[in-house]
Amino acid sequence: MTFYPALRRFLCVSTCLSLPGLAVAQDFMMLDDILVRANLEATDPDRSGSTVHVATGEDLAAAPYTRLGAALAQMPGLSFKSNGPAGTASTITLRGAPAQYVPVLLDGIDMGDPAAGKGDFDFGTLGVAGIDRVEVLTGAQSALYGSNAVGGVINLTSFRAQELGTAQRFAVEYGSYATQKISYAYAAKTERGEVSVTLSHLSSNGFSAKEENDGNFEPDGFRANRIGFFGQYQVTDAVTVGLNGFFEDSRGENDVWSGDTAANIGQDYTDRRATGLRAFTEITAGAFDHKIEASYYRSDRQSYSYGATAPSDFDGKRVKLSYTGAADLGASARVIFGADRKRESVEGEGSVTTLGVFSELNWAVSDRADLSATLRHDDHETYGGFTSARLSGVYRLQEDLLLRASLGNGFRAPSLYELYGPYGDAAMAVEKSTSAELGVEKRWGEAASLRATAFWLEAKNLIGFDYAATSCGQAFGCYAQVPGTTRRSGLELEAEAAVSEPLTLKGNYTYTQSAGTGMAANAWAGVARHDLNLSAEMALTPDWTGLLTVERVIDRPGTLANYTVANAGVRYDFGAGKQAYLHIENLFDEEYQTISGYGTSDRAVYVGFRAQF
Repeated sequence: MTFYPALRRFLCVSTCLSLPGLAVAQDFMMLDDILVRANLEATDPDRSGSTVHVATGEDLAAAPYTRLGAALAQMPGLSFKSNGPAGTASTITLRGAPAQYVPVLLDGIDMGDPAAGKGDFDFGTLGVAGIDRVEVLTGAQSALYGSNAVGGVINLTSFRAQELGTAQRFAVEYGSYATQKISYAYAAKTERGEVSVTLSHLSSNGFSAKEENDGNFEPDGFRANRIGFFGQYQVTDAVTVGLNGFFEDSRGENDVWSGDTAANIGQDYTDRRATGLRAFTEITAGAFDHKIEASYYRSDRQSYSYGATAPSDFDGKRVKLSYTGAADLGASARVIFGADRKRESVEGEGSVTTLGVFSELNWAVSDRADLSATLRHDDHETYGGFTSARLSGVYRLQEDLLLRASLGNGFRAPSLYELYGPYGDAAMAVEKSTSAELGVEKRWGEAASLRATAFWLEAKNLIGFDYAATSCGQAFGCYAQVPGTTRRSGLELEAEAAVSEPLTLKGNYTYTQSAGTGMAANAWAGVARHDLNLSAEMALTPDWTGLLTVERVIDRPGTLANYTVANAGVRYDFGAGKQAYLHIENLFDEEYQTISGYGTSDRAVYVGFRAQF
C-alpha cells in the first residue's frame, strides 16, 4: 500500500519532534490563535483534527506574486498550473488531486463553474486584491461540503473591518508586460453591524500563452474589473441578517486552439462575466442556533476561437438553499445538523438537482483530546444517493505538541458537461474516494514551530475520456467510467524559525507518490514527486524589508523538466500604514512550463504603492 512509505517518513519526523532545542518551525501559511472552518462551525485550530493552511491578507500583499493561484502554490501540497499569462485557464491541485476535486468558495459562495467541462473554478482571472484570508482544508470533506470535496476545500474571505470604526485600503501597481493593478476597499464596523466594498482592476498585455521558444510570438493580454461587497446587521440580540456578493467582467486572450505563425496569428479569446450573491439569516432561539442561507452563482463565458466571429457560449448557474442548526449537548459536546438543496444548470445542456442532509458531533473528550464525527447523505436526481462520513481527532500531548488524525470518504458527481454535453453519458455514476491523514505539530513559543503530515488518497470509478466508447454517439469517443483506482500518498513538512530579530526563515516540502491500478492509474494528470518552497524575510533597516522566495520542483510527470524559480521583493515603510514596494518574478529568468506547450513569465519587475488607513 503506497501509504506506508509516507507513514515511515512521518514516524521518523515525529520522533525528531520530541528532541529538545530543535530550532525549526511552521510554514508562514500556518495558523495564529484564531478560528478556522475545519468543521461545520468555526473551530479553534488547536481543537481540530484536520489540517488547515491559512494565508492572511498581509501574507498575500507581501508575497511577490501577481496572481492568487501562484501565491497559494507556496503552501504545502498545492501546485499551480497555467496555460500562459494572467487570464488564461489556470488551476490548483491539492496533494495531487486535480481542481475538480477541490471546491473554491468566496464568502460562502461556491465559485465552481457549472458550464466548465469538469465544473471546477478557474484561477486565471483572480488576483489577490480584496482577498483578506485563505483557508485550505485538506483531505476528503464531502461530509461537510458534499460533491467534489475529494481532495479538500479552499475558502476565501473578502476584506472586512477587524475593529470598530472604519478601515480603508488602496493599492496601485505597474510593471512588466504593461501590467496595471489598482484596488480600493472600504469597510466599517459598529456594535451591531458591518459593511465592506472592494473595487479592483487588473490589466496586462501579457506574453504568448503558447511557448515562445516554439515560435509563438503574439502576446495574449488580459483585463478584469471586479466589485465585491459584504454586509450584515444584528436586527435584535437574537437575529442577524446579511448579504454579500461579487461581480466580475473580464476578457482574456489565449492560445487554446492555435499558436502563431507568420500567416496565422492566434486570435483566441474569452469574454467572461461572473456573478455571485448570498443572503443569510442567523437566529438564536433558546438552546438552538439557526442559520438559513440562499446563494446564487452564474458564469457566462463567450469563447472566440479560430478567428470566428460567432462565439461558443457557456452559461452556467447554481442556486443553493441551506439550513443549519446547532445546540450544545452538556458542557463538552455540540451537535450541528441541517439540510440543503442545490440546483445547477447549463444553457442548452440540462440541469440537475441535489438534496442533502447532514449532522456533526463535536466532543471535547478531555482537556487534551477532541473528536469530530460528521455524516452526510446526498440524493442526486441522476445517480441516486451517496453517504459520506468523516472522523477527525486531535490529542494535545503538551500545550505545544499536538497529534492530529482524520479519515473520510468523498465523492464527485459527474459535471453537467459530462452528463449532457456532446461527449457526455447521462448514465454515469459518481466517483468515489477515501482519504486519511496523520499529523504532528510542535511549537517552540513564538520563535519556531514545525508540522509534519502524512496523507493518503484513493479514488475509483473515475470519469475519463474513452476513445472507444460509443454511448454518446460520437465518432471519436465519449466520457466514461474508468476501471481501476488511482492513489496519491505522501508527506508534508512545514517549518518557520525566527533566526534572529531581523531574519525569519520559512519553508515547506511536499513528497507525493502516484500509483494505481488499471486504466484509472493514469486518469489524473501527474504531479511532481518533490516540491520544495523556501523563503527568507529580513529587516534591512528600520524602514526597509527584503524578501526572497525559491521553489524547486523535481521528478515531474512526462517530459516536463525540473525547474527552480526565485522571486524577490523589497518594500519601504513610510509609517502610518503606507508602503512602497518592488518585486521581481522569476528573478533568474528560468525557462520552464507548468503545462506542456504553454509558456511562463520571463523575468518581470513590478513597482507599487499601498496604504491602509
